[in-house]
Amino acid sequence: MELRHIRYFLAVAEEMNFTKAAEKLNIAQPPLSRQIRDLEEELGAKLFDRGPHFLRLTEEGLLFRQYATQILELESRSRDDISQMGTSLHGSIYIATVEGYGPHLLAGWISGFHRANPHVQFNLWTGTTDEITNRVNKGLCDLAIVMEPFSDPDMEYIKVHSEPWAAIIPKSDPLASKRGRSVKPEDLEDRELIIPSRASRSAEFRKWMPDPEKPLNIVCRIAHHVNVLELARAGVGIAIFPIAKGVIEEDDRVVVKKIDHPDAIASYLLIWSKNRPLSRAAGEFLDHIRSDL
Repeated sequence: MELRHIRYFLAVAEEMNFTKAAEKLNIAQPPLSRQIRDLEEELGAKLFDRGPHFLRLTEEGLLFRQYATQILELESRSRDDISQMGTSLHGSIYIATVEGYGPHLLAGWISGFHRANPHVQFNLWTGTTDEITNRVNKGLCDLAIVMEPFSDPDMEYIKVHSEPWAAIIPKSDPLASKRGRSVKPEDLEDRELIIPSRASRSAEFRKWMPDPEKPLNIVCRIAHHVNVLELARAGVGIAIFPIAKGVIEEDDRVVVKKIDHPDAIASYLLIWSKNRPLSRAAGEFLDHIRSDL
């Protein structure tokens, strides 16, 4: 299997049309079809279901698309890492972050580092802690910001920020007009809730409640703060999310109140792999972050 086979496959998977993919790749359609058939024979599986008027990925094709994307990402990274091995600092740094305060932290670190190292490029990716840890383990990211709880024996990490968990309350909810800038967990115990999609969050939040064994009334699980705000504004429920000052803001439709519990603290960690050496650029960026803490 050669890289061109992977690029050809991804072009067809993106266009879902051999003729359009061939035009995009600037090759004729028959050779492209042969290359895909050769790839399927090498893999021993059909990657596409073909019909007179349709083309779709098989289950094997969907899986191979994930691997193919990662292979090209690593190929690009290898070229970037080699190209930076000169006297001045060049290359690309691949970073992932959770939402909340993570992007704000990154913006500050990158701003200072870029002024001193203008030839270094940054590639950013956003996801959940579990998704991000998987990417770092696979070598697709150099550094990443995740949230506690976190435990991975293959990772180094340092704590970079902590902030309260908050309740984002629709203005139409009576709890929004309650006096004070905080709410107790018991105020949320029977309410319809919007919570982060990470699997461990439900159990974590239950521990704050008067009856930790009682299931939460979860209406929606989310991964992105845009969804948090829009759902709360629409009155779907009360959202639990890190307070993320400057990111999660009150407006004419929602009120933001800190959750008053000693364990209701969201902590952010910067992580990197113990088993894979950082590129020169990523190593110097890590040093820059350490000096800024």
